[in-house]
Amino acid sequence: MSNDAKRHFVDLETQKTEDLKTILATAHKIKDARKTKRRTDMLEDKVIALVFDKPSTRTRVSFDVGVRELGGTPLMLTGAEMQLGRGESIPDTARVLSRFVDGIMIRMLDHDAVAELAEYATVPVINGLTYYSHPCQIMADIMTYEEHRGSLEGKTVTWVGDYNNVLASWLHAAEHFDFTMRIAIPEELMTDFSIIDRLRGRGVRIELCDSAEDAASQSDLIITDTWVSMGDEDAEHRHNLLKPYQVNTRLMGLAKDDALFMHCLPAHRGEEVTDEVIDGPQSVVFDEAENRLHAQKGVMAWCFHKAIGDE
Repeated sequence: MSNDAKRHFVDLETQKTEDLKTILATAHKIKDARKTKRRTDMLEDKVIALVFDKPSTRTRVSFDVGVRELGGTPLMLTGAEMQLGRGESIPDTARVLSRFVDGIMIRMLDHDAVAELAEYATVPVINGLTYYSHPCQIMADIMTYEEHRGSLEGKTVTWVGDYNNVLASWLHAAEHFDFTMRIAIPEELMTDFSIIDRLRGRGVRIELCDSAEDAASQSDLIITDTWVSMGDEDAEHRHNLLKPYQVNTRLMGLAKDDALFMHCLPAHRGEEVTDEVIDGPQSVVFDEAENRLHAQKGVMAWCFHKAIGDE
């Protein structure tokens, strides 16, 4: 593949809106084809390196299965095996891997390293997760909302809890998909306003709320995540700060009657969300989890300039 044709999927903020919508449309078609057992060999004869610098369940399984179901061959690698950024430099790692494989999916906390890998790779690079952003997760989330309620345009999406990489990618998505993003986070944990300031400067509707109740009021979608994430310290202090931000039946009752609940999993039941909500009729968390597979297939298809009917 020539450099001119190379496509990376590193961060939603740097993607074009029309490309994200193409990815989602392809993902929906691929999911429909899977239901009817129609095979889509978009990655036939291609080897995709799946690089994990940190342990993973959903990302690892969904990409491995996704590559196989698109006719490709996954090559699983760990950061310990590769000594990423410690033995060989990231640029040299990118150049070497590009000689062996047709694409690279990488999951590591250092976002700058992933961006640098994409800069020097001559094959597509996909961000499976960094500490800064989680674009594949948000593509699966939006796909899930579209399946249940249609377009997010003009809707109100509420984030309740901690500031993390998933929220950052939701903020980026607000610009592309034209919805209002409400955020309820303890002031002490709201550590990065740079994304918010930048997006507001471009006209994105972002509301910072004083309480979880204010954020949830008449919302179309409520999202939360674990209170203690990768590398977080002082778990007890964080839990004390976040107790008022638990998503429970009372909080969901403030949202619209047809509001959905999302969580990227794994969930700590009884902490950020109660059993009644995550197992309740408004929860779509397991549809979300499944759609990681289909959304990521859409991402890979886009990276390789493929569409249903091309194979």
